[in-house]
Amino acid sequence: MIKEITAKTLLATVRQPDPWFGLKYNFNLYRGCQHQCIYCDSRSECYQIENFAGEVLVKVNALELLEKELTKKRLKGTIGTGSMNDPYMPLEARLNLTGRALEIIARHAFPVHIITKGTLVLRDLSTLQQISRTYAAVSFTITTADDALSKKLEPGAPPASERFAALRQLSAAGILTGITMMPILPFIEDNEENLRQLVEQAAASGAKYILPGFGLTLRDRQREYYYAKLDQHFPGLKEKYMRAFGERYSAPAQNAKKLGTYFQELCVKSGIATRMPIYQPETATQPKLF
Repeated sequence: MIKEITAKTLLATVRQPDPWFGLKYNFNLYRGCQHQCIYCDSRSECYQIENFAGEVLVKVNALELLEKELTKKRLKGTIGTGSMNDPYMPLEARLNLTGRALEIIARHAFPVHIITKGTLVLRDLSTLQQISRTYAAVSFTITTADDALSKKLEPGAPPASERFAALRQLSAAGILTGITMMPILPFIEDNEENLRQLVEQAAASGAKYILPGFGLTLRDRQREYYYAKLDQHFPGLKEKYMRAFGERYSAPAQNAKKLGTYFQELCVKSGIATRMPIYQPETATQPKLF
């Protein structure tokens, strides 16, 4: 179900420094998400999205707010989107809110970083190329190279192979691209073979960086929904989670330190960074790696 709402503000200032994603500002055009990833942290009660499973709220005045707020910003910094929902969920194909927001950002010459699982981002390639004169990055969230597994974990999102293909097209067109490899789910994705396939396909697709996250959060409504899906797709695994993590907020991957070392070795071998190039105002056309 789609419901229209009116927002009071759009751009939020990100706590500094932000070494992971390089953001100064963040915005969300929607509340709720159609990708329905079984692990999504946005189901947590603290975010106050009451009907996350069946409702998407559309901020109908978002573009007007974005124009107004960017006009007032004296300090340029990277604008991020994709933290609370996917800016390229299926609904975006009809509404084009993200596409029109990027056109506004391009006119104001602000840098941008998009995090998505949606291949619809290819529709806005020409706008991203315009923004990239300042700085534009697109990070695809991919945590497994196995399409069948990705369909269980992210049932409303394009399969992993299509995300790699979209990444390849953006990279070939000169857009800075990489992967947010998070969350790596304990007992499901935290193994060397999964990491090897991910890094190899990322390298073959032209990814410049991979940002890893070995584990996931587990709190209130998010845990309840995730455990129900484990029962559906991975019988017996919920009990394993309960024994390993109890009521703890975080659920780290098995042997996270060892996996992290293996991941770093794979990335060095493949020539992929594990920190992304970020926007530097004084050298905006030549972003530098950490």
